[in-house]
Amino acid sequence: MAVRLTQYAHGGGCACKIPPGELEDMVRGLLGTGPSEVELLVGLDHGDDAAVVRLDGDTAVLSTTDFFTPVVDDAYDWGRIAAANALSDIYAMGGRPLLAVNLLGWPRDVLPAELASEVLRGGLAVAGQAGCHLAGGHSIDDPEPKYGLAVTGIAHPDRLLRNDSATAGAPISLTKPLGVGVLNNRHKQTGEVFAHAVESMAALNREAAVAALAAGARAATDVTGFGLLGHLHKMARASEVTAVVSAAAVPYLDGAESSARAGFVSGGTKRNLDWVRPHLDPGDADELTLQLLADAQTSGGLLVAGEVPGAPVIGEFVPAVDGVTVRIR
Repeated sequence: MAVRLTQYAHGGGCACKIPPGELEDMVRGLLGTGPSEVELLVGLDHGDDAAVVRLDGDTAVLSTTDFFTPVVDDAYDWGRIAAANALSDIYAMGGRPLLAVNLLGWPRDVLPAELASEVLRGGLAVAGQAGCHLAGGHSIDDPEPKYGLAVTGIAHPDRLLRNDSATAGAPISLTKPLGVGVLNNRHKQTGEVFAHAVESMAALNREAAVAALAAGARAATDVTGFGLLGHLHKMARASEVTAVVSAAAVPYLDGAESSARAGFVSGGTKRNLDWVRPHLDPGDADELTLQLLADAQTSGGLLVAGEVPGAPVIGEFVPAVDGVTVRIR
């Protein structure tokens, strides 16, 4: 009998993140430590995708980590997705990953070690695609399976993609369709496999980051557990602008909308929407549309302030509107 990994976790993928409001309360007031705060280019201030320290005039070091419970039942695919998701934080900052180490939690008395090997093999495969060394790491005996990476990368300090650098007048591009959250939730509940969602999550954001930098972009983030609305809210708030989204222009994976209508909306998605709602002008958007826009993504695409060749433009940033960070039209 095949093991269904998603049944060994209370949540799945980035939908198991601590809710954004709670997380902000936890880290509020914390400061970076080190010999000089001047060297720390990106820290906790705006909840960006990675921490960044300047080494010299041409090089900055990026550091991030990401791990989560199983989002799919196939161990190899889960490893691929978790690795792509962790590497995405480096790409979202405009960086190039150099080195990663594994983070593994495994219920060793419940699940066979062979499955853990498949998870690690999936992570190694995607790290290889990224040209990133994956060596060693840390493992613990854990009641729930968990996997991810800690990643180190580099970037030019003057060519970072940050979430606090969006400007009014810039178009908003999205480099992957939404909907993996609702499809993953349907997979967890029914066992149905959505191969196109797996491939979307396992795909690297490397080319999108390169294209964004080549197009002159200076602001970006990736769309993960806080959903499109949550990440747009953070980006607009940090940049002191308002994001205007054309709901009809937002792309979705096949089956996402019908799955949402059927009720496969995760608790993480609902918490995302509750968090953003006080800062949201929904226009004429109905609740189903808002839930899809808040869908908790795992290894989603890049959200870029600027046009990215091949990626749809889903809206634009405008001068700040008092009390509103995101407006739906």
